[in-house]
This record gives sequence, structure tokens and C-alpha cells, in this order.
Amino acid sequence: MPTFRSGEVTGIISERPGLQRVRVRLDGAADESRAYSLTQLTGAVNVGDAVVCNTTAVELGLGTGGWHVVHWNLSRTEFVAPGPDHVMKLRYTSLQFDAGTSELEYPDLPTTIDGVPVVVCQVHSQVGVVVATIAALRPGTRVAYVMTDGASLPIALSDLVEDLRSRELLHTTVTAGHAFGGDLEAVTVASGLVLAHHVADAELIVVGMGPGVVGTGTKFGTTSVEAAAALDVVDALGGIPVLCVRASDGDARERHQGVSHHTLTAIELTRSAPVVAAVPHEVLTLEGVVVAEVDPPDVRDILGAAGLRITTMGRDIDADPLFFTAAGAAAAAAVTFLS
Repeated sequence: MPTFRSGEVTGIISERPGLQRVRVRLDGAADESRAYSLTQLTGAVNVGDAVVCNTTAVELGLGTGGWHVVHWNLSRTEFVAPGPDHVMKLRYTSLQFDAGTSELEYPDLPTTIDGVPVVVCQVHSQVGVVVATIAALRPGTRVAYVMTDGASLPIALSDLVEDLRSRELLHTTVTAGHAFGGDLEAVTVASGLVLAHHVADAELIVVGMGPGVVGTGTKFGTTSVEAAAALDVVDALGGIPVLCVRASDGDARERHQGVSHHTLTAIELTRSAPVVAAVPHEVLTLEGVVVAEVDPPDVRDILGAAGLRITTMGRDIDADPLFFTAAGAAAAAAVTFLS
């Protein structure tokens, strides 16, 4: 069950469209805490405002990085921000809102994506490595990111997406399902792919969840298995499904060492035959995939040249080089399908 606590905003840490990071002092607390406010949902806050925060994740010690979430600003009596149409996201919750949908703006789009390569990622950090590598291998490629609702719902929460956009490595964002805040809003991943290709004119598409993958340690109890459905949709729409293999030589958990069980399960569940780069070598033993032999790019140099610092579960490229090499190799495999 959720935990809500009231407090007061004591400082603004940072601001960008859709997101404020602030300091709050919860009632009865001696020390300040950190919180973020999703301004698209509840509006901006100011120093001195009385707020209600959802403190559940921090109190459970989950991977939010120690941030509460501002649920409501008690210093205002209302917040009105009309949307473009009647399509709701966060449906049937107190924060449901009319996000609109780009499908209604473009109702007559084709229903195929014409052989566009689509890299399907299983954790958010892979997205950054893939996008940066594509930009390095084929400068000027129009890359779109379709963010699913398998993890964080607001795209504004992603520092990674902000970094990619500020460096002009990522052209367009599409938020699908209950995810929200992208350049384009889509009801499903399928329509998100069509919008990315035909509206944003993307030459290459990356699909994956935002920050905050959920996992139970069981075979199917992880949101990363959504990759299987995404691969099937790409295949059905006439795209080229490329699975970004999750691999690790720095994760202490046995189930993620080498090729992660998340990747093995996605391959087992998909009805497509996705392209996978031959990194690590044990990929060569997998069935039901099309192995692409590519020269793994130097991801360390690519990230350094772009000024990007990307971590996965807190590990950087020095602590988990295989994770980064595998993601870079997936990007290299996808680029081979571009003329």
C-alpha cells in the first residue's frame, strides 16, 4: 500500500520541461529529503509550498535513487491543464489526464514500417549506448525512441533521454501505452512505431522502457519480457527486429552473467527470429535468432567523445564492459541494414 506524507518545499534543485527536482522537509522530520515533481501532472511547485509526497519507494529502499514524488501541491486549490483530446493516460487513477494521441492527428498513416531496423532494448541504459553508437557509426541518422510503459511512465524523468536530446543524438521521442511526455503520444507500441517512421521520418527506431525495470528474479516476473512482444510487433509491421542482448561480466547475480536470463526468455517467447549481434560469443549457440557478425565498436571512445556517462545498475563501462560492448554491437548490427 502507498505511503503519503506532507511537508514543505525548502529548495529547488533543478528544473526542466515536465520535471522539477526539489528539497522538502517532511512534517516531523529533522532533515531535508529530495523529491521530484512531475509538472505535467500537478504543476510546478515553489519554495514554501505545502505538498503531499508519495514516500513509498524511498521507505522500501527501491531504486528511485532516494527521491520522493510530489503527489499534490496543497498551496493551490486547483490545477487545470486541458489536453488536446479525450484519450486518457494513467486511466482510472486520481492522476488520469487527457494526454492526447498522435494517432488522431494522423489517422490515415500506412500500417507498415517499410523495412526499418528497430533495436529492442530490455533496460533503459541500453538505449543510451545504442543511440550514441548509431550516431557515431552513421552520423546524421534520424533515430526515434519509442518508450514503452514497462518502467517509468514520465519520459521527463529520464536524464539519459535529456542528455541524448541535448547532444542532438536523438531526433524524436514517442511515448506509448501509459508512458507520457514524448514528442508524439501513442496508445500502443505498434502505433508508436508507425508514428516514428511516417511522422518523424525515422530511419532507425529504438524501443525500450524508461528507467526502473521491475524484476522478481523469476523467469517471467520482469518487465523486460515485454521485449518479446515488441519484437513480434516489429516483425508484423514489416520492420527488421534487432534484439539488444543484455549481457554482463560485472553483475554479481548469476542469472545475469554472460547472456542474461532476460534475453534468453525474450528469445523463447518471441515468435519472430530477431537479429542479434554475436556478442558475447555464447550468442552463437542460441536458437531462433539470426546472428549478425559485426565488429564491436569501441563504446568507451564513443561515449567519451559524446560526453556521455552511462551506468547500468550503478556500474559504468569499467565495472561492466560486456554490457556496453553488447549494446554497441546491437547498434552496429542495426546500422548494417541502412543504405
